[in-house]
Amino acid sequence: MGGDIAGKAIVPIELTANGRFCADFLGERHEGVAEDELAELEAAVRYNGFYPYVAGKDEIARYRVDDRARERLFQRVMVDEARRWMELGDKRSLENRVPIYIMAGNDDPWVLDDVLGAAEHVVGSEDRVVRIGEHEMISCSYANPTPWNSPRELPEDKLYDRLKRMAAELEAPKRAIFNLHAPPFDSGLDTAYQVNDDLTLATTRGGEPIEIPVGSHAVRQVIEEYQPLLALHGHIHESRGVAHLGRTLCINPGSEYNTGRIHGALVRLGTDEVLSQQFVVG
Repeated sequence: MGGDIAGKAIVPIELTANGRFCADFLGERHEGVAEDELAELEAAVRYNGFYPYVAGKDEIARYRVDDRARERLFQRVMVDEARRWMELGDKRSLENRVPIYIMAGNDDPWVLDDVLGAAEHVVGSEDRVVRIGEHEMISCSYANPTPWNSPRELPEDKLYDRLKRMAAELEAPKRAIFNLHAPPFDSGLDTAYQVNDDLTLATTRGGEPIEIPVGSHAVRQVIEEYQPLLALHGHIHESRGVAHLGRTLCINPGSEYNTGRIHGALVRLGTDEVLSQQFVVG
């Protein structure tokens, strides 16, 4: 699981004194009886990648005007939800005897690291070498600088140093998996719309959005130098695809988490070759 695992917003659900609730969600007004329909709305909010928060009118109003309190609330519900998922991951991993590896992404705040590291069977793989069968894997949640100044960004030279340090620890780099959140620059896995300094969409004179490569030069350089068997990427959610850099197969499965669908890839590895790969959606 390659990062950007945190939700992007809280959806406040107001409880009223008569046992009812109301909320604005995805442009619609939702109302109902708390005992009967509230769980259904909470599930719909989570399904779309957000966090439901149920409270009274006064409490919700306070969070709307208090930036610090709202930030603390956001971190609290984020951590609670992540713990719930890690407990489920631990259970499924133990039941099915399938190891699960996870790391954060550039959008994920630092408070999630302790949650990911505390899981019993889900393996937090950030910034270290882990074994997957006869293969080694290194993982890095950082990305090259973005217009959004996300929590985990590094200049290209510092990102390269971080990746190089991990790669140098590998015993057999040509059999390794590079699980690097940022895709390699100009690989076809990093195409996104250009934005202006004020974060508005950049367009041509004819009004068409401009597509540019936004991936990492450092990631591309370290892949070209070490030529691992497989490189797994994310970050640019709209740039699903497969690319080859020399002998290395690079994959970005893309993302549509806000539709309730999870994109992934099934990859079969031999000792020294990729046997097959297939995109999946669940």
